[in-house]
This record gives sequence, structure tokens and C-alpha cells, in this order.
Amino acid sequence: MFGKPAAPGRARDEGEKPFWISFADLMTAMMILFLVVMVASLSSVTQRIQQAEQGEKQRGKDIAKLCQDLKLQASGRNQTIVVDCHDNRISFGEAGRFGHNQYLLNSQGQKALQDVVPLILDAANSEEGRKWLKQVVIEGFTDTDGSYLYNLHLSLQRSEWVMCSLLDSRSPVQQGLSEERQQQIRSMFLAGGVSFNNAKESKEESRRVELRMQFFGLKDKDGAVVQDTPVFTTSALEKCQLEMR
Repeated sequence: MFGKPAAPGRARDEGEKPFWISFADLMTAMMILFLVVMVASLSSVTQRIQQAEQGEKQRGKDIAKLCQDLKLQASGRNQTIVVDCHDNRISFGEAGRFGHNQYLLNSQGQKALQDVVPLILDAANSEEGRKWLKQVVIEGFTDTDGSYLYNLHLSLQRSEWVMCSLLDSRSPVQQGLSEERQQQIRSMFLAGGVSFNNAKESKEESRRVELRMQFFGLKDKDGAVVQDTPVFTTSALEKCQLEMR
């Protein structure tokens, strides 16, 4: 009449039994989540490393192209100009040498300077130059005669004199340059002496001036600030201007 009774306790147990994830299942899920995060992190780090390596390779190619183009142009303009693309230096051979205890560049050196500066400005305005060329440091060198401090002062005088010849409106270097390119010289070229560091085989070769090109790195490219004025003392500039008259 009332039908077959249900199995005692079965329906009640199924209805009241909650669904709980076992501890083993929870640990498995956490491990899977950890692995996913680790894979994503490793992938991101690997991608950044690859981008940095590619950026560094491209930077090297751009700088090499800029230097090789400058070397080609300089060799066609003046045979005394030597562009070293390994150290990114520009020298003038015998034309860039000074007399003993002297800091005035001879006429051949001034002519080489006059020829190379416009080429450097052209290189700075190229696609590669706008990306990477930071500044050009004028470095004066001396021989080993005398004390280090004396030679440091003398080397600084040599680089300052060259700097002055770049900035003086009466200098042959300035002739024919637009105001924009003159301003570019003031903002790009810096003067610095290094005494008898990096001396050459002979004392005559050591008494010289060189231009060292400096380039932005990948990390400092965006935040770098190029100085607006050259680095040299006012008294040295005034003395240099008097010497050039």
C-alpha cells in the first residue's frame, strides 16, 4: 500500500555530505599554479634578455657604421686624420703633436681640425649619430718629463686651446658654419687633460691631442643629459683667445 521503503540512511547521507577538496588535490592545484607563474616569469625574463642582447647588437652595428662612414669621409678629406673605430678615437698623426712644454697646435693640426669637425657634426646628425653619439672629448697628452701634476695642467692647456679654437668666431673652424652648427659644437665638445697616461713609444708622439667619441649606452640613452657648455676654465679660454690673435 505504501510502496517499498527506501534504504535506510542512504539518501540522508548523500544529501548531508558536503563537497570538500582533499588536501592532496589542494596541494596539486597550488603546485600547478606555482609552475604556471614560474613559466610566465621565466618567459618574461628571457624575452627581456633577448631584447637587451638584440638592442646591444644593433647599437654596436650603428656605432660601427657611424665610425666607418666618418673614417671614409675623413680619409678623403685629409690624409693626416686617423679614425680608430676600435677605440672610437680621432687623431692627427704628426699634425696633432705639440712642441716641448707647448700647448699651441701647429698650422697642420689646425687644418686637420678644421677639416674633421664638420665631418663629426655630419656624423652626429646622421640617423645613427642622433641615436647614440653623446659627446666628443678633446684629450691632451704629454710626455713623461716633469711631475704628473705639471703634465696634467699642461695636457689640460692643450685640450683647452683646441677647445678655444673650436669656439672662437675668428677661428678657421668656425668659418662657414651656421649658428646651429656652432651651437652644436658648444654642446657636444668637451675638454679634458690626461697628463702622460697612455703615452706612446716616443716623447714626440706622446705630446699630442686626440678626439674621443663617447656614445650612449642602452640604459642611459633616455635619461642622459648632454652638457650645454664645454668644460674648461675661463682664464684658460681668455689666454687662449689672446694667443690666437
